[in-house]
Amino acid sequence: MKCISIDLDGTLLNSQHEITETSLKTLQDLKNQGHCVILNTGRAIADVIKVPGIASLELPTFCINGSTLYSSTGELLYEATIPIKTYQEIFTVLKKLGVGILVYTNTGGHPSTLPPLHGKSVDELTTLFQEYDYDKLLEQEDVKIYKMIALVYNGQLEKIEEMKAALGPHFDVSMASSFPNNLEITSGEAHKGKALFRYQNLMNIEFEEIIAIGDGGNDLAQFEVATTSIAMGNAPLAIQNAADIITKTNDEDGFSYAMEQLKLLSATDPIIA
Repeated sequence: MKCISIDLDGTLLNSQHEITETSLKTLQDLKNQGHCVILNTGRAIADVIKVPGIASLELPTFCINGSTLYSSTGELLYEATIPIKTYQEIFTVLKKLGVGILVYTNTGGHPSTLPPLHGKSVDELTTLFQEYDYDKLLEQEDVKIYKMIALVYNGQLEKIEEMKAALGPHFDVSMASSFPNNLEITSGEAHKGKALFRYQNLMNIEFEEIIAIGDGGNDLAQFEVATTSIAMGNAPLAIQNAADIITKTNDEDGFSYAMEQLKLLSATDPIIA
């Protein structure tokens, strides 16, 4: 059984954060041929199933960079969390650095998850982060912290390395960037690559090949364990250099093109001209 592990934003989804009919047909074709097709994303599950057409495919979905693993029927198979004490210490560091903070929990994203913020102005984002009462988050009963996203504006990209230097030596966490202006912080057990091995163990299956496709820094973790790694044409140069293959962009149905080039699709009716 081949495993095809697919990132969402910047990969399966186009620049409008939509999935094309071509991509949906490719996913269904891969599934019909008996391949294990997995969505492997930084998004929370609620933001995955909002994408029209995704839920009806019933695919295993790994969310929040491997923090939560869901079966094809939506059953939660595994979760990795950041301890509350660790969260509080990291939060203090991030606040001192003056960055925006999103917190992904079992009750949702606070003050938001990332997808709804696309297109927001600097003023709107600044107001959102300044006015949100983060103390209320920990007042929720049995709250679980899955991920923190630190966001900076485009003129502050040097802060990404500052955060890594401030957090890396002191906390057992995984850090990766899905976009150049963010730093995603999860449990040390949350990792797109580890999630693929974990799923094999949970389901008692073995992949003869792992084909991973993505465009961001958080996809390097799945590239590390892949038999074949594929970078999107819109991926930064560092991500392309880490991949075995570079395909077309996400606005050119690069995912479907790559699957066709690897001869993973049925021989009849080619999807990409």
